[in-house]
Amino acid sequence: MITRGKDLAGKHRGTGTTTSKEHDEASKLSRHPVLLNPPTKTSNQWQPAAEPPYALAHQASATPDVQHDRHSWQLEKPIMLRQSGGFTIGGKIIPSPFNPNTTLSCDHGYVEYFHPWNRRRTSLVMWHSSSTQTFQNRWDGGEGFKDKFLRRDYPVYLWEGPRVGRANWACNATLYSPDYRDQGNFVAWNFGPAFPQFWPDVQFPTESEYAWQQATSSRYVEYDSEASVNLETDAAAIAADSGKLGKSIVYLTNSASGLRAQMTAVKSNTTNIKGIVCYESYGFVFPDNAGIERGAGVNPFGPILVPEEQFKKLAKVPAIQFLWGDHRDESFIYLNQSRQAAALINKYGGNAEVVLLGKELGLKGTTHIAFADLHNDKVADVLDEFLRDNRLSQYK
Repeated sequence: MITRGKDLAGKHRGTGTTTSKEHDEASKLSRHPVLLNPPTKTSNQWQPAAEPPYALAHQASATPDVQHDRHSWQLEKPIMLRQSGGFTIGGKIIPSPFNPNTTLSCDHGYVEYFHPWNRRRTSLVMWHSSSTQTFQNRWDGGEGFKDKFLRRDYPVYLWEGPRVGRANWACNATLYSPDYRDQGNFVAWNFGPAFPQFWPDVQFPTESEYAWQQATSSRYVEYDSEASVNLETDAAAIAADSGKLGKSIVYLTNSASGLRAQMTAVKSNTTNIKGIVCYESYGFVFPDNAGIERGAGVNPFGPILVPEEQFKKLAKVPAIQFLWGDHRDESFIYLNQSRQAAALINKYGGNAEVVLLGKELGLKGTTHIAFADLHNDKVADVLDEFLRDNRLSQYK
């Protein structure tokens, strides 16, 4: 059992990347001791009931020492910013039904941006499904994609769609109902075949109570419906066309945001979107004449059907990549749909591919959120190659 209804104030445990020997030891544990045993309270601090067998060797603070990251050559280069900030974009201004002289500005998106001192031409727009935290750090608190690609001189934009996160100022009343899904997320995020059994090679710090608590609590409310997809992508298309994200945009997406980025490209009226990289996209856009059954609004992850001429806009995006983690069977519905979508995009002259990070590239144990995995330096290398091969890595 994991902790329920308690504040975890314990120290960051087991934050270091495990060795192959340590993974062998961990794989012998068919059931995870930290997740099964609730913490015990000592004074005013919560501590795990069972100390992992080798956690003491990797004891670390809640802010890990980045010198332990694998790509030390990148970390020798400091992050030098020319500018950082944030802004809202899109949305509506609606009058009060009680007093038309008063208004509400609402349903906008929010962008936080970071511009390196010596910036490349292409902007990376990081579009989360659960929270921006997934792009800010690895599972163990190590360096995330935001900082990795700032070191590589890419402008980084963290996007939050209407009613999500820092853009939650809604035009309509919204309802939050607690959804007890931690154990379900364990499987959905591809940590293992069933809670709490981790894959033996999983790239998650399996002995860290801190990492598990961070993963399950770093969440926003997700409004997963076709109406929400349209609301979010209306604002995202305005942002893409505005030029405020740059004239060369590559979306980095995860899970449900993959569907949203595809819809944004369909709605965009400029050529600013140069690439879409989808880490385990749940949901796809298809032309309405392809014989694909519509999700009809009951499935929050599509498929969404659009007229053929609108779908062809995806074929005009210079490069699209659908990436999948390890331990994904070909029968998995969204992997199958990604192959269908890529084939249709390419049929209309586009450039889309499906990449299996585990089976094809040898990145074993990759999870649903690959860019937060312990080996995210290698996942970043895959993105480097994608950007370079598609001529999206040039400097201004």
